[in-house]
Amino acid sequence: MMRARLTYVPVEVADQFKDFIIKRDEQILDAVKARTKDYSTLSLLKLLYQLRGNSMTFSDLYSKSKIRMKKSFLNYLHLCLDYNFVQKEAVGSNMIYSITDNGRLMLNLFMQKNNQNKEQSK
Repeated sequence: MMRARLTYVPVEVADQFKDFIIKRDEQILDAVKARTKDYSTLSLLKLLYQLRGNSMTFSDLYSKSKIRMKKSFLNYLHLCLDYNFVQKEAVGSNMIYSITDNGRLMLNLFMQKNNQNKEQSK
């Protein structure tokens, strides 16, 4: 049985993946404090969603994903790298992370499910 977890979710991600949100609490800047289900999948989606438009440095990806524990962030980032959802490239003194075709496919599967749910509720 999965436990519900309290976490911070970027507002745009919370709006896009509402089926992961059990209860929304207060909004703080660009994140909403929420009780969520299927935390691991949501954490992967938080990472991939941030990279869908542009590549990012490690620091930008860490802060925008709202995965607050750095060790957890690193675990999810390495999972994404291991499954080829994300690739990294050294540019000067920075590592730049970008989403791969596999990562887009993974993200789109969840976004399509969410869009189908919206269509069915009309």
